[in-house]
Amino acid sequence: MLQPARGGYRSGLDAMLLAATLPESATGSVADIGAGAGVVGLAAACRAERVEVTLVEKSPVMAELARRGLALPENAPYRHRARVVEADILAGRAGREAAGLGDGAFQHVLTNPPFYPHGHRASPDPLRAEALSAADADFLPAWMRACAALLDPGGLFTAIVRPDALPAMLQASEGRLGGMRVLPVHSRPMTPAKRLIVSGRKGSRAPLAVLPGRTLHAPDGGLEPFAEALAAGTANIRLDP
Repeated sequence: MLQPARGGYRSGLDAMLLAATLPESATGSVADIGAGAGVVGLAAACRAERVEVTLVEKSPVMAELARRGLALPENAPYRHRARVVEADILAGRAGREAAGLGDGAFQHVLTNPPFYPHGHRASPDPLRAEALSAADADFLPAWMRACAALLDPGGLFTAIVRPDALPAMLQASEGRLGGMRVLPVHSRPMTPAKRLIVSGRKGSRAPLAVLPGRTLHAPDGGLEPFAEALAAGTANIRLDP
């Protein structure tokens, strides 16, 4: 992938954690919402050979990086199954449809929304601030509602967020998503989780479940085999029961 050399946001293990939730046997259409340079979406296309991936990004700078990344010779095997759409999913249904993002058009939505809540000290770099900081207090619920609208009945929503985002996500899921699965991700053993993978299925009435957590680093600071598999693109994170 091509990512900003200076400023902006560069994807890391969060993107690979999110992509690892997509089963290799997945089929249908996948939307990577807030795709940035397209790391999550392209990793999804690499993992699942029968999906078509749409990289949705608001920033013209990042969307162009995603287009150029897909055009790299190394990505030729996936190019016919991936496209970039420059759009703001919070522009309302009419705005999404004008960009070719119809409600109910996707079987999977993967998203790594802005990590920091509204009011957190934002980066002085505008591109980085837009990628990392929520614009207002309703940003995350509105983002989640838009993502849910893009899913077809039975479609699967999966996001990676901070733990303190969970209450807003659960509230926004009511009447839209069910069978919520929460998987904590710990930096080291016996420490509080710094990330949550949150998943839900559109129209499901199954109850919430908190899954056993995953750990990235061993007590000595080295990478756990799970983290090494993430970096290599071979890890699998199962969220369904």
